[in-house]
Amino acid sequence: MSQKEWFASWFDSPYYHLLYQHRDDNEAKQFIGHLTEALDLPQGAKVLDLACGKGRHSITLAQMGYNVTGADLAANSIASAEQTSAALQLDQLRFLVHDMRMPIPGATFKAIFNLFTSFGYFDTLQENQNVCAAIAQMLEPNGLLVIDFLNANKVISNLVKEDLIQRDGISFSIERWHDDTHIYKKIKISDRDNNAEIGTFVERVQALRLSDFQALLAADFDLVATFGSYDLAPFAATSSDRLILIAKKKA
Repeated sequence: MSQKEWFASWFDSPYYHLLYQHRDDNEAKQFIGHLTEALDLPQGAKVLDLACGKGRHSITLAQMGYNVTGADLAANSIASAEQTSAALQLDQLRFLVHDMRMPIPGATFKAIFNLFTSFGYFDTLQENQNVCAAIAQMLEPNGLLVIDFLNANKVISNLVKEDLIQRDGISFSIERWHDDTHIYKKIKISDRDNNAEIGTFVERVQALRLSDFQALLAADFDLVATFGSYDLAPFAATSSDRLILIAKKKA
């Protein structure tokens, strides 16, 4: 990276984790349970949680008996994940700081998970292709890839243009918009108690649809299933909350 990209700064900020602290860990655990059942992964299989954040999915996978690596670009998130893992004494779990656009040297996995819209943050389509190529290189023959992405059609049609969220004395003033290629969220952060501005971040995710993923995956993968929710209901382009893809590495 020639300079620190927006996601490298924002995802490593304590304010990012404060804003999104409401995420439902029970829902995440149920989702992982549904996924591993659908994938029929054997106990002890080596899996990668790619763009793992603070490791909530990684930890669940490790607790279910898998040999798990969690990788993320945000060093502070990885440090937090390592502390949690150590406290839980999960010997079959490790974390590392890593850019998903490159393969982890020497590492191979039975399955790779990319969850909770951890894709499409880059500036170019070539970078998306780099991610897919790196994943294919790390997967064993017939290995499985799971991508859990937002449903761009529904997000755009239901976009809330302005919002104000307050947590622990911190105010997040949020603006949302979209164009032909991206969905944006501008977040102005202030200290409400001291009436002080903290800073502004702009989230930007590519508005990728199913056809975009089909094109991205075509070279190295066969798409075997699509789902539209965390309980793995069928995908419907206009109404599903999520776009969840399961793909198998080509022989």
